[in-house]
Amino acid sequence: MSSKNDSIEMSVPAKAEYIGILRLTASGIANRVGYSYDVIEDIKVSMAEACTNVVDHAYNDGSGDIKVKFDLYNDYLQIQVSDEGTEKKTLAKSNGPVDANKPIEELQEGGLGLFLIETLMDEVEITQDNGVTITMKKFVQRDEVAQGADGVETTANN
Repeated sequence: MSSKNDSIEMSVPAKAEYIGILRLTASGIANRVGYSYDVIEDIKVSMAEACTNVVDHAYNDGSGDIKVKFDLYNDYLQIQVSDEGTEKKTLAKSNGPVDANKPIEELQEGGLGLFLIETLMDEVEITQDNGVTITMKKFVQRDEVAQGADGVETTANN
């Protein structure tokens, strides 16, 4: 059973120039939890995609906030990115994976954010109620593999 250790909340204007601050925060938290460099990069990309979605789609008048909540559990990090916008098409569907056989002229622009987030994170949930909330989870240990004193080791019984 997971127990919650800490919770960190941030709110920044829904403007592209603030996404870097949220990425840096996610990176710092993920580093503190002990994720590998590659996993931290996955978390940062997922965070940026979710925040970019808020900037691009949530607020018709261009004013509003990106709200981010980091919940640190003993076995995973949960990140919630939410808005209070009125746009309902946000991340409604995934356009991935990309068909590598299609000519570049026929590929649809955009719509890969959700596919990317779902690929990089372990669990993703989207809810719409007074805006959109994207909840992403990344587990510390996955598939019975753990970080041991001598490197990676399996925890399965033979």
